[in-house]
Amino acid sequence: MKHAEIRFSIELDDQNIPDKIFWSATDSPNGGLQETKAINLSIWDHRRKETMRIDLWAKDMPVDEMKRCVVDTILGMADMIRTSTDDEVMAAHMEELGSKLICHIKEMHGAK
Repeated sequence: MKHAEIRFSIELDDQNIPDKIFWSATDSPNGGLQETKAINLSIWDHRRKETMRIDLWAKDMPVDEMKRCVVDTILGMADMIRTSTDDEVMAAHMEELGSKLICHIKEMHGAK
């Protein structure tokens, strides 16, 4: 059986706010630590039937990029639902929400 690991390393400032975020994965073709500006990790606790979440943003990440990251996450989850469960209705609703949020971001921050 193959074994893989994903690791996160967070540098915090004096007020415990993420300053720099790094990640590495044993299967990554790039190898070693790579810097990122955000992590959002959801872990399903099957015993409690609830999701545990870790959401971290580096303090220098622009707000419009934060919002786009959230939209990309929603669209990625829509794809996951479609692929894993064949629930086309749920996936379509999530994609519709993603499209609406993209329009909102463009209106708030100017088209990019």
